[in-house]
Amino acid sequence: MSKGLTGFSELILLGACLAFPSASPAQTKGGQAKPTVIHNFKHDVSPPLRHLPPSVQAGSAADQQQLVARPTRGALANSQADPVAQPLTVGLSSVSTGLNFDGQSAQDNRNLFGFAFVPPDTNGAVGDTQFVQMVNVTIAVYDKSTSALKLGPVAIHTLWTGFGGLCEFGGGTPTFADGGDPVVLYDHLAGRWLVTQLQYNTTFTQTAQCVAVSTSSDATGSYNRYEFDFGSNFPDYPKFAVWPDAYYNTINVFPPKKFAGAQACAFDRNAMLTGAPASAICFQNPPSVSSLLPSDFDGSTLPPAGEPNFFVDIADSSDLNIFQFHVDFANPANSTFTGPVLIPVAPFSEICARATTASCIPEPPSGEKVDGLSDRLMFRLAYRNFGDHESLVVNHTIKGGALAGVRWYEIRSPQSSPSVFQQGTVVDPSTNFWLGSIAMDKAGNIALGFSASSHELNPSVFLVGRAPSDPAGTMAGPIVLVNGGGVQHSSFKRWGDYSSMAIDPSDDCTFWYTQEYYAATGSFNWSTRIGAFKFDSCKAP
Repeated sequence: MSKGLTGFSELILLGACLAFPSASPAQTKGGQAKPTVIHNFKHDVSPPLRHLPPSVQAGSAADQQQLVARPTRGALANSQADPVAQPLTVGLSSVSTGLNFDGQSAQDNRNLFGFAFVPPDTNGAVGDTQFVQMVNVTIAVYDKSTSALKLGPVAIHTLWTGFGGLCEFGGGTPTFADGGDPVVLYDHLAGRWLVTQLQYNTTFTQTAQCVAVSTSSDATGSYNRYEFDFGSNFPDYPKFAVWPDAYYNTINVFPPKKFAGAQACAFDRNAMLTGAPASAICFQNPPSVSSLLPSDFDGSTLPPAGEPNFFVDIADSSDLNIFQFHVDFANPANSTFTGPVLIPVAPFSEICARATTASCIPEPPSGEKVDGLSDRLMFRLAYRNFGDHESLVVNHTIKGGALAGVRWYEIRSPQSSPSVFQQGTVVDPSTNFWLGSIAMDKAGNIALGFSASSHELNPSVFLVGRAPSDPAGTMAGPIVLVNGGGVQHSSFKRWGDYSSMAIDPSDDCTFWYTQEYYAATGSFNWSTRIGAFKFDSCKAP
């Protein structure tokens, strides 16, 4: 996720977080949370990214891990067996596969910096003609028709060349110029790319979210660049989403030695599209709310006029929370963040309790056990308006019987009467499934990608899916995007903190998934895969 720390110093930081689990409640006014406004510290327009010289430096530093996504609460457990565990049905039928190729790798880290990071935090987005992939701590642009590399891989901070401050230089030497937790999204309403990265100094007293919005649909072109400062309130695990009225964001806020709760922010999308000065309107939640996900808009049918953005997190072992964020940039005091409303779900228990034992997903010998990151919902919370109903789909890793499984939900009527329309847990009696990402196409087909591993199976990348006519809660598959060629060892037991399933805006049918794997056994030598596929029932316009 973030700049490298030694394992020893990271343990000290983790211990400090666990020793001080509570914080002051959010500011309130009349019983409602009070918004705060963050103005951009600095903004400008960059030269075209393709013209900026890549940051290349030979280094002798040791391979490093990025900062651990910090735990925010104890593990959740439920005495009931999972009632919606569903082994996969017969293989996916009437599905056409497209491009399937390797993306960035740890070797790209070494080529640029002389050493590598774990984990990659793999994510990507698809635009009109390009696929952009971001990992720790590099970015690359591919032609989505041919997979040809159009730019990079280059250090993410290359995009901030000439901007100065934390966004360009990080908090230390150029070796540590990229903070991590990168997110890329394609704003298909405007034909623009949203590129973000966390930054901070070496003492964590200055932190910032660096946000760039492209000036065209070409990801190799120029960007409107912004720095938003968060001071000593460390903005951990940031996630972004596109909505018609704002770019919505969530972070887990960690002031020194304590967890303050999740913060929800709305960044002024209209201003950032034009390169004007921009602000963010934020609501701080109490420590009982953590790891929120904002809803990310897919499709061509807009949400109903004036509809708020939806935020979801895990409430307990049998409920989700849903919140509504209405933003008003003209009159920030009129902005509201309301909720939570509980959404009952099938009972579940976490696997890999991150507050105590973070790593429990096995690999074949000589691989190490890796992190399941099961204490939070997985990126993205994908929204779609079908006209006669609205749907949100999201997933997280749970204890699916004896092994890890991927629990997924389709939530309908999120504004008026949110409830689970269908849910299921993808399980296998001999294989762990974890770290998924989910989306839905315009025909209502759902696709879910994740990592798969066992004592016999090298970590691989699987895809499963379902058609609207399939029995509720079931998934079919898998399609194997890539079989792992080896296992990870001596890499701090880290696996990616998230992966990414995106929908191609050109046809609103083609799914693009990117995730990490190991092509060969080793330490700090991860690879990534990018693959496209579609249900034949989904027809392009």
